[in-house]
Amino acid sequence: MNFLHLAVLQHDIIWHDPVANQQALAAQIDALASETNLVVLPEMWATGFTMTPNKVAEPMDGVSLQWMKTMATTHNTAICGSLAIKEGTHYYNRFLFVHPNGNVDFYDKAHPYTPSGEPRVYRAGKASILIEYAGFRIRPLVCYDLRFPVFARNTNQYDVLLCVANWPATRIQAWNALLRARAIENMAYCVGVNRIGKDAYHLSYPGASAAYNALGDALLYMGEKTTSGAATLDLKALHAVREKLPFLDDRDAFILK
Repeated sequence: MNFLHLAVLQHDIIWHDPVANQQALAAQIDALASETNLVVLPEMWATGFTMTPNKVAEPMDGVSLQWMKTMATTHNTAICGSLAIKEGTHYYNRFLFVHPNGNVDFYDKAHPYTPSGEPRVYRAGKASILIEYAGFRIRPLVCYDLRFPVFARNTNQYDVLLCVANWPATRIQAWNALLRARAIENMAYCVGVNRIGKDAYHLSYPGASAAYNALGDALLYMGEKTTSGAATLDLKALHAVREKLPFLDDRDAFILK
């Protein structure tokens, strides 16, 4: 396949209520066009960005991931977003990518957000991953990860940088700038999906979900009141741009430790 037909759902997350969020999102997913092959939800789409995961975190066989699997298989589309997950005695802010056949890839947020106290309650992930889907190589990020260009650096490994977030209105200009910059510097599509509404900590979220191509052109930009949007990513077009402008070949050589 050469196309990713994205459906971007930026919803007003109902605080600490996974079932209510599932019901709200199910209605949106049911209404999607049949050609959609990837549905993207925000960070912690089932609960909001909570610092009390002991109240709501689920195991890997919990109801929210089971719901994602049901949506994926029913609609024959991949679906992704992050959840508060508990494994043993530890909590993770875990990005989950559910394939149409129900298989799951996951990535644990590598940069918990220090100002909110996230590192005190969630364990940081140790490594990045690549997800192979529909001919594309997808690199997931979760919210604060977007601020770290070395961590997101493309060494010709990925085609799509995909970031899910709860990014507040007070810093939304940084979100806008970083998404476009990550696309340009990595010669890749960059997709960011943010929530809307307010959470229990009285933070406001303006959406501003977006998709950019490798030259930084906006394929999608969503406003604060919009709950769904769509964009198509073209793999052949990406390869053509990289062949014409092989900027990644001139990147500086260094090794992360």
